[in-house]
Parts: sequence; structure tokens; C-alpha cells
Amino acid sequence: MITSPQEVMAVLRQYNPWWLGLPVPDLPAWRRAVFWELDFWLRTPPAHRAVLLSGARQVGKTTLLLQAIEALVKGGVPRQNILYATFDHPLLKLAGLDGVLKLWREFEPAAEGPEYLFLDEIQFMRGWQTWLKHQVDFEKQRRIVVTGSATPLVEEGQESGVGRWHTLKLATLSFYEYLQIKKLPQPPLPEVASFAQLLDWTPAQFARAAEQARPLMAHFHEYLLRGGFPQCALVPSVDLAQKLLREDIVDKVLKRDMTALFGVRRVLELEQTFLYLCLHDGGLLDMVDLGKNLEVKKPTAQNYLTLLESTHLIHRLPPHGYGKEILRARYKVYLADAAIAPSVLLKGKAMLDDPVAVSRAVETAFFKHVFTRYYALSIGFAYWRNRRNEEVDIVADVRGQLVPFEVKYSRQHTGLGELKGMAAFCTEKRVPRGYVITRELSDFSVLALPDSPAGTRLLKIPAVLACYWLGQSELLGARRQELEE
Repeated sequence: MITSPQEVMAVLRQYNPWWLGLPVPDLPAWRRAVFWELDFWLRTPPAHRAVLLSGARQVGKTTLLLQAIEALVKGGVPRQNILYATFDHPLLKLAGLDGVLKLWREFEPAAEGPEYLFLDEIQFMRGWQTWLKHQVDFEKQRRIVVTGSATPLVEEGQESGVGRWHTLKLATLSFYEYLQIKKLPQPPLPEVASFAQLLDWTPAQFARAAEQARPLMAHFHEYLLRGGFPQCALVPSVDLAQKLLREDIVDKVLKRDMTALFGVRRVLELEQTFLYLCLHDGGLLDMVDLGKNLEVKKPTAQNYLTLLESTHLIHRLPPHGYGKEILRARYKVYLADAAIAPSVLLKGKAMLDDPVAVSRAVETAFFKHVFTRYYALSIGFAYWRNRRNEEVDIVADVRGQLVPFEVKYSRQHTGLGELKGMAAFCTEKRVPRGYVITRELSDFSVLALPDSPAGTRLLKIPAVLACYWLGQSELLGARRQELEE
């Protein structure tokens, strides 16, 4: 071992105060939706696998681990059987995975029962996939959770990792979680498990929910500016939140992680590519235009996009369809959080005065919500466009049933004249229902599509309510599942 055992153990004791009977300080009392799934895998794992918690920097992975540890200690698990280590720390990185575990067991003898290993930022350790595979195969008494801010390492080790770990994705805060972490008052809105149930509401129910949601509008617009990173949500001002997002998250990923983990040398090119995506958030990606403007070759640009997606900064949506045409078509790109673009482009609160920028931010926020809510169900997401350039923003494929979503965030009333793409898609695909995400609370209603062969009904739902209910249903659904199991 390069460093002394005493120095390493001093670090480990600092990170593991429960060994001395001390609590973990400064943990929030609220729980995110993914907490209940992680808790289930730790208490009664359905299979002998490790858990990989993936997500962007500063999204709350470490807090989630510490909350899980707190729950184990309160549940009676022997304190010396729980180890937390972060390999972002230089001494632990030097000690290595096996070195840390060896010291743990030399100074903290094992008690009866399973051992729980929580290994943070494991992507900084070379060969971690093989190490984790061996742990799962040969150390049956250990339940292991690892975190990582980058997924290319997972993909590289996919062959050896098949059946060895279960992946949980942690996105930025939903709007519902944002209200919780800021301890903001929430209106007495009814619980909505699925948008489909809203299609049977009466006009009186729509009007009542719209009025109850009115106080949330200002908070929703500030959420678009602050973003869903917990630290950014809690700082005093929007300007400081955007500064933290720009410097502590984006800059560290682009200028440190990309170099340290993936050997990116042309950091300026990568940064320019990301700036281009911020300017075109929610739009179709034109690789020719990107290459022409940034003087980046197509293979290089493709590699940058893969890295940005793998570090959880962007999502790419393919066009809906099949065959060779799809392989040649353009992807649609969403940033991982609505506040990234205004933060990186230094727009500040002025973004709210730009209707186009606000509409893009809402579309990005809504996609994040619907993707986070349903990704675990293996639902495919795409966009749709026909030869007349009529488009549907998001199409979800739910076990063969297509569900379209269109974002129309403007102060104008949204009627059939603004929904030509949605009407064309629903008619062509014989889709019975679709959803239109609007701005105005007075738009909350059901709209019948004339002459539809499937009798299509469109639910117009204000974005503030759509994001609120998606976040709420994700959290309540996870909690109910945990209670049932």
C-alpha cells in the first residue's frame, strides 16, 4: 500500500461515523423515489446482484447512499458491517478497492449477517467491473452498491457484468421533489397515477385543479431557472444557482472528467459542441451544420455526443419508425435539465422574457419527467415527423401502444389549428389518445379529434400540473411498491 494504513483508516472513520455510534450529519428527512427501490434491493434483494446507481454529478447520489445507510442502522444492521468509501478521495484511490476492504476488516471485525458495501464514484478505479464481478460471484454475504457519474465504463464492462449488477438511474429533481426540498407549500391537488384517468374528468374538476395549481406557476418558472440539482435548488438566489450549475457541474464534467476518464484532449472542441447543443436544446440535431460551424469532423462530433450522453448531460431521441430511413435520420437532443442551457449561456432570469427559450425549457423539463417516470418499464421514446414536416415532440411506445406528447407552451389558447402534427400522427397511427402540454391553466380540458378513425381524444394539460403529477406519481408509486413488497 502506497499510503500508511493509519492515514487510510483515519479517512474511513471520518466517512463512517456510525462505527463509533455517531449519526450521519446533515441528512435531509425527505426521500427521493429511487430511495425506496434501493432500500428494497438492500433489505430483500430479488437476485444476488450489486446495485449500480448512475447519474450526473451533484445529482444527489452520495446523499442517497447515506440515507440508505441510516435506514440500515436504524433497522438493526450491525454498524461494523457497513462500509462507505468514496474513491474521489486521493488516499482511498491510492489504497485501492482491495486495500480499503482489507483495512476495514482489520480494524472493524465482522458481525453476523450480510456485509454492506457502499462505494462512491467507483469509475475512478481501474478494472472496477472485473473486481465487482468477482465480488458478486464469490462473496455471497456482501450486498454492494456502487455509484458512477459516467456510463461508458459500464458499457465497456457489459459482457462481464451481465447478471452481476442492477442499474438504478438518478435524474435531477422532479418539480414535485423540488417543492419538497425547498419546503414550499403544496396545494390540495388530488393524486393522479396516470394521465389517462384525467380523460374522464368533468369540466368542474378541471377548473378546480387549475385554480388550485395557480400558486405553483411562479415556483415552476423558478424551477426552470434553478434546475433540479439539489444544491442549486437550495441556494439563496437564481444567479448563484446558475453559477454553481455552470462551474461545479458542467465545467467539472467537461474539463475534468472527460480528460481524466476518457482521455479527451481537445476540451475546447468538446465545450463548443456542448454550447451548440445548449443553443439547440430540444431541437433536431444537424450534424452537417454542427461540423460546419465548429469545424469538427463528423466522427469526432459523434464521439463527443456519445460521451455527453454517457455522462448524463444529454438525451438523444431517435425518430419513430423502422428501417434504413431511420438510420439516416436526425436525432433530437434534450439536455438533462432545463436549467443547463440558461446557466451555460448566461441568460439568468432574462430567459423568462424569451418565449422561445421558455418553451424549449418546458419541453426539456417535461421530457425529463416523463422519461424518469417510465424508463424502468423499458418504454421506448422517440419523436415523429412526416414528409410535410408535421411533428410530434415525444412518442412513447408502451408495450406496442403509442402515446404521443406535444408541448405548446404559449400564452395563446391551444386549439386544433396548432396541433396539425398531433392530428396527423393520431390519424395515421390510429392512436386513441394523446397529450398536449400547455401553459395556460384555462386550457386544462379534453379535446376530441374530428373524423378520427380511432375516436382520438386529446388531453390538454398545463405543464405545471403535468410535471407535478409525474413527479408525485413516481414517488408515491415507488413508496407503495416498497410497502407492498
